[in-house]
Amino acid sequence: MTEAQLPIGSAAPSGAPPARAGDEDREVVAERLRVAAGEGRIDLTELEERLERAYRAKTYSELDELVADLPQRRSSSSLVAASDPETLVLETTSANIKQSGRWTVPRRIVVRCTTALVKVDFTEATCVHREVTVEASSGTGWITLIVPRGWAVRIDAASTNTANIRNKANGPVDPDAPTLNVIGHPKYGYVRIKQPR
Repeated sequence: MTEAQLPIGSAAPSGAPPARAGDEDREVVAERLRVAAGEGRIDLTELEERLERAYRAKTYSELDELVADLPQRRSSSSLVAASDPETLVLETTSANIKQSGRWTVPRRIVVRCTTALVKVDFTEATCVHREVTVEASSGTGWITLIVPRGWAVRIDAASTNTANIRNKANGPVDPDAPTLNVIGHPKYGYVRIKQPR
């Protein structure tokens, strides 16, 4: 289900039991909430609260309530990239993606995967920013972030299901190196952060 098909107003006929929402419906609403937080429409505390309610929601009406005060959006990953040239969007459902080699790191990276594997390797990349934010969300897929030695890694408080976020990049920090701020939302998969071997 795309955001354009979001079940807003999917109320059951009068007297009928409420229509049940599925995992995909919950994920669509969760993504709308993350985008709203990124735009400054809701703060991180409210984002975390609404995400918890979204993943517990059983009916469309419970999901509708969570996004009723947010504007409608078109479903397009290019919309994010076009509105902010400092954002790299890596989005896939089943094909694996690898961002590696020599590349320029933007201020913000959005990684979304359903069942695939996504690897973002910063080892040979050029980064001029003091802080880089990576928003990583997955269904059953795995997202791996490889950071150079000396980089600091911070798991943002807005992250959910943090038991599935593993940070093994815990070596000495270079005060002149960038900080990677990871906002992770793994559902059944994992977000892994590590240093190169």
